[in-house]
Amino acid sequence: MPLHVEQFRYGHDNLGYLVFGRSEAMAVDGGAWQEILGFAGRLGLKLLYVTHTHLHHDHVEGSDRLLEKSGARLLGFQELQDGSVIVLDGEPVRVYRTPGHSIDSVCFHAGRCLLTGDTLFTGTIGNCFSGNLRAFYESVRRLMALPGDTVIFPGHDYTEMAVSFARHLEPGNPELDAYISRYEPGCVRSLLRDELNVNPYLRFNDPNIISILEERGLPVESEWERWQSLMAIEE
Repeated sequence: MPLHVEQFRYGHDNLGYLVFGRSEAMAVDGGAWQEILGFAGRLGLKLLYVTHTHLHHDHVEGSDRLLEKSGARLLGFQELQDGSVIVLDGEPVRVYRTPGHSIDSVCFHAGRCLLTGDTLFTGTIGNCFSGNLRAFYESVRRLMALPGDTVIFPGHDYTEMAVSFARHLEPGNPELDAYISRYEPGCVRSLLRDELNVNPYLRFNDPNIISILEERGLPVESEWERWQSLMAIEE
C-alpha cells in the first residue's frame, strides 16, 4: 500500500503534514498538532515519528505537544542523513538534505510526494537565509532532476504572490493562467513539471528568462551566473 500525505494549514500560511500508511505515521512540521492528532486518531494511526523540514520556529512549534501526547520519537537533523530512509508500514520515505534556505533544510520523498519545506514553494523558492547561495543552487538543481510527475508539497502557501511576481517578470508566459487555475488553498501542491514551466527560479536555462536577464544587464554566461542573477532580482 503506497504512503499517503495529508496537509494541515496553521498560522497565516504555514503548511504541516502527516505521512502515513495503513497504521503508521510521521508528522512533519507539526504546528497544527491538534488537527494532526485528531486525524491520526480517526484513522487509527500510530504516530511513530515527529520531524521537521528545518528548525525555524514556525516549523517546530507544536512538536513538543505531538511528542508528549503521542509517545512518538523525535527525528532530529543529525538522524536525517542525506539518502537515509524512514520506513512506515514497510514503505520508504527518503531524506534529501537540501541546504540553502537554512543549513539544516531537508526534503522528504514518499512515493510521488515530495515535502519541500522552505526550499521549494509553489511558484517560487525560499529566501537564502543560510547565506550559502551555491548550496541552495545545488539543492534546487537536485530537486529539478526528479521525475516531472513528482508532487510538490511546500512549507508555506505563497502561490498567489509567487504567480504575481512570475507575471511581472515574464508577462508572456502562457503557462501561468492554467497554473493558477489549479491552485487549491485547501490542499496546496503542484507537479514538478508545472514548476519547471512557471517558477522563475527553476527556469534559469530557459531562453525567455535568459533574454529577460540580458535586458536587465545581468550576467547570463553560465548557469551559475544566471541563478545568481535571478536571485538578485527584487520581488
